[in-house]
Amino acid sequence: MSRPLRSKLESLQCHFTWDFEIKDKVEAVHILQTLAPKAQHTPHPNRGTYLAMRGYLQHLQGNYKEALDSLREAEGALKRDHPANFSRQALVTYGNYAWVYYRLVNYDMVDLYLGRIHDICRSLSSPEAYSAMIPEIYAQKGWSLLAVGFRNGDEAAECFRKALEVEESNEEFQAGLAVSVYASWTHSPNAEQREEAQKLLEEVIVRQPQNYEAKAYLAQALRDVDTERALCLADDVAQESVNPEVLRIICKLLRPQFLPRTISILKKAIAVDHGYHLLHYDLGLCYLKQLASPPGDVREEAVEAAIESFKRALEMDPSSIFTRLKLAKVYGERSPAYEEEIYLNLMEELPGASNRCQQSIYMNWGDFLLHKKGMKSQALEMYQAAARIPTDHSFERLQLEIRLKKLASMFREDGEMGQARAIYSFLEETGLQQDGWWQRGSWQKSGRAQQ
Repeated sequence: MSRPLRSKLESLQCHFTWDFEIKDKVEAVHILQTLAPKAQHTPHPNRGTYLAMRGYLQHLQGNYKEALDSLREAEGALKRDHPANFSRQALVTYGNYAWVYYRLVNYDMVDLYLGRIHDICRSLSSPEAYSAMIPEIYAQKGWSLLAVGFRNGDEAAECFRKALEVEESNEEFQAGLAVSVYASWTHSPNAEQREEAQKLLEEVIVRQPQNYEAKAYLAQALRDVDTERALCLADDVAQESVNPEVLRIICKLLRPQFLPRTISILKKAIAVDHGYHLLHYDLGLCYLKQLASPPGDVREEAVEAAIESFKRALEMDPSSIFTRLKLAKVYGERSPAYEEEIYLNLMEELPGASNRCQQSIYMNWGDFLLHKKGMKSQALEMYQAAARIPTDHSFERLQLEIRLKKLASMFREDGEMGQARAIYSFLEETGLQQDGWWQRGSWQKSGRAQQ
């Protein structure tokens, strides 16, 4: 039996028909939170895109009234930012309207918005009755993919390239392509992609000297190849930008070496947007890094400040497993019992967590068992469980490899050669250790290795 209304809706180009691969409700909440500073401080005329996407995410939470309010706000932003081609820009927002009203079983309003979309598509001579693949659509999809996560960099770049085929001098599309290529590089680092990202970001900055988002990304891309220029760009952004997310990006570059400066910038960002949880989380990371200082008043102050920062971040984002893991680590400076309590609670919640969160829980719980309780075998079980979880995050896999190799060394030093060999066999089986160097290593030839 045909469903003509549903068929029309599924042919629309909007957030409801684009496949974002949002993993779960926790991720949807996280994206919704990060959209707020994007929409408020974006350097591009794409605020309407973010607001329309906010409406889609609010619908996922069942908040239909808020979703409609966001779509009205998106419509207003599009009228202000794009008075000359509002109807073309509004296609995505109108599509979202139609879907929200469909969920609300308000078919009169569904027909109203489908009618508007049809009229616009006909005026554009589109071969499709309810969609038109125009540059504005590609660009809005590109920005939306990036808002979901930089893992979508390749797909977003393709969207902006298609938009630029029609409007090659459009500065928004050029900036979108530059950010997309940078995003791709962050998820699959290689020299060629880094160079392309640098080239595109440099071109954006020449055309848009006040685009501090592009400067922040360029600073990150230059971090390991031109440190002096990267720090110069970071300083410019820190002094001139009032975008809290851009300031947060710069702090990632500065944090390893310039803690006091980083803390100062994060406090500036928090003054702009106190409700942005990631600012408090990153501030907590800075104080956590200060714990490497010698014992004394400064260290105790850092513990107190870190606990306070992570607690504030959790108040704003109670579902954040990563914040709870960091809070556990800081509590462990005072009371291992509190740290253990947090890990035990997280282990109970493990089945409902994302793969990446599960991996982090296993790793941190393994660290606690190993270093606080001296339980090597139990820690090994946790690290192995983490390694078996499929993820595409190379950093976590590297961290697991490091942990397992250190644990193998500990077993070796204690004369438990069978356990050490088993770990290296496991590393090869799971792809964490490719070259089998342990079989050829000098320790294998030693007297102890023959025991």
